[in-house]
Amino acid sequence: MRLRAALVLLLIATPALAQYSEIPRSDDGIGKVYMGREIAHVMGHEGADWLERPERISEEQPDRVVDAMQLKPTDTVADIGAGTGYFSIRIARKVPRGQVIGEDIQPEMIALMKENVAKAGLSNVHPLLGTTEDPNLPPGSVDKVLMVDAYHEFDMPKEMMQGIVKGLKPDGQVVFVEYRGEDPAVPILPHHKMTVAQLSAEMGAVGLHLVRQYEELPWQHVLFYGR
Repeated sequence: MRLRAALVLLLIATPALAQYSEIPRSDDGIGKVYMGREIAHVMGHEGADWLERPERISEEQPDRVVDAMQLKPTDTVADIGAGTGYFSIRIARKVPRGQVIGEDIQPEMIALMKENVAKAGLSNVHPLLGTTEDPNLPPGSVDKVLMVDAYHEFDMPKEMMQGIVKGLKPDGQVVFVEYRGEDPAVPILPHHKMTVAQLSAEMGAVGLHLVRQYEELPWQHVLFYGR
């Protein structure tokens, strides 16, 4: 009884531990489960070339994604898990009087992003090093947050989303681009895809709800969440 009571007290004192569980690791997962979903294995900076592959234009149609975001020229946009800055650079050109925060947790990606931003001749992209628990966004500062094929790899999804929500303006939106988990024909490993139902459940845990979706890409959802 004493041991059981001690375990209960430990879970109460450390709620982050209570919301995650462990299972045997899948080939494309890390063995950590959040709200019934095994978190996917993260792609490291060693895979940076994949982010810049020419086929991405046809497979993911990034310009259509940016257009679907309905950005204003003065918007502040956070690109979370920005990697090499592939989307940050495209967004920056749409917000000439605004700014883009290109966040990543890998210093190597931040370095690559800085190189690409400099080559593009842009001054309104600001690389930002975050952590697995906090993107370090300034509170109440961001109009739109974009995550492209990134959220499903977050080690601490609830804590990251709490930090993202904290960084949003009251009418801000979080935009997810995720491969369609409902469609087995999408040629992506299963834990690197998300269903609308799963993502909406996880966003509900941080006070966000689905306000709009764009379904004109070949393989991916574009899902917009707000308060």
